[in-house]
Amino acid sequence: MPKNSIVPEAGNQLPSTSRGSLLILAGILLLVGTLTVSAVLAPSIGQTDASDHQSLTLVGSQGGGPGWHEYGSVYLLNGTTVTWSESSADSYFDVTKTENGTVLAGFMDSGYVSCGPYESPCTRTGFRVIDPQPGPRVLSEYSFPVRTSKNSEVHDVEQLESGEYLLTDMEYERIFTVKDGEVTWQWNASSFYDAPPDPTTTDWLHINDVDVIDEGRYLVSVRNANQLVVVERGEGVVEVINKDTTDSNDANCRKSGQLTDYDGDGQIRCGDPTVLDHQHNPQWLGEDAVLVADSENDRVVELHQTANGSWTPAWTLERAGGVAFNWPRDADRLPNGNTLITDTLNRRIVEVNESGEVVWSVQTERIPYEADRLPVGESVGAPQYATDSGSNNTPSDDVPVLSLMLVGLRAVFPSTPFWFREPQLGLTILSVLSVLVGIVDELSR
Repeated sequence: MPKNSIVPEAGNQLPSTSRGSLLILAGILLLVGTLTVSAVLAPSIGQTDASDHQSLTLVGSQGGGPGWHEYGSVYLLNGTTVTWSESSADSYFDVTKTENGTVLAGFMDSGYVSCGPYESPCTRTGFRVIDPQPGPRVLSEYSFPVRTSKNSEVHDVEQLESGEYLLTDMEYERIFTVKDGEVTWQWNASSFYDAPPDPTTTDWLHINDVDVIDEGRYLVSVRNANQLVVVERGEGVVEVINKDTTDSNDANCRKSGQLTDYDGDGQIRCGDPTVLDHQHNPQWLGEDAVLVADSENDRVVELHQTANGSWTPAWTLERAGGVAFNWPRDADRLPNGNTLITDTLNRRIVEVNESGEVVWSVQTERIPYEADRLPVGESVGAPQYATDSGSNNTPSDDVPVLSLMLVGLRAVFPSTPFWFREPQLGLTILSVLSVLVGIVDELSR
């Protein structure tokens, strides 16, 4: 061996350039492997054996731009084929076909110059009447200006036999009726819930749905309180589904600046999040049963009223076709006994039978808010399921931090693949950190 040769000592680390390069390579391989394997192993969405399923399904799509707005639409599916579409609003929400063939749709749109107390241009919200034939066009709208395009929308509208239109209102946290452009009746949530001085400055209750049970009696979804209330005209709240029985649930309703103890009595009305957690679009199945899209529990749940008057989960479904639900926002029990589910963040609409088996599904281009199977739509009173006939499991807990980050990611990038969940996000973060550390290591030579 030459006298001046240098023999590396045992145990010496690799040069920093090699270590940095390996970290970069490992991060890239981990990212590519995670995405590739997850995509290959993911179940199919929007594919079904029922190729002859030609039912008509009316869809309200919130859209899919930043904050889930922009590119909103109302469209009709014949089977899985879009037969017409109206897309002149930033977002559409609940949709209902009327007896004369027109479609009522809650909507939000920006760029208005008539803004009331707000600066122009502004956002307005309300409902539109859409005529789908011969080509879809907006016949009329009722709308009013709102402070912000986020969490101030009218999500639902129903036409009453009186000729009035019944609406939800997240700007002023109320339900109200309007006829010929004039408000004819309203119920303000401040008569029952602890209200802020000005409800337009905060997403306080997020009232997102109202359905007619019978004349003068309405089922209302109060999302941020984890509760459904039955409001009777002239009486106010006459029934609460998922009553507040303990202060231990309050943190769930206080998150993200939602419910607050404004009057300082130490109490807020917050229902048990294991029963309902920030739900959408309940359907009244009968005096002792209601079907709900239990959104933040990522499931559909049928609640039955017990002998002591409380409401408890009797049937739940957390996945369909091998795909776990991701923030479902509508569930309708159909006359044939199946359930039509709008699986919002998976961008799919799926029909299942009582055992949870998929009989029809479709992948949607944008984020769907609600779907109605025609000609009936969402009916009052429908077949009830027997207890434990579905996947009756306790909702799984979110992964701390990762679940919140995933919601934010989908808000910015609504087209995020349905199979990109908490494990994929965690591995992606790990791979990016590996690449960044490797780059820093290389630059620090």
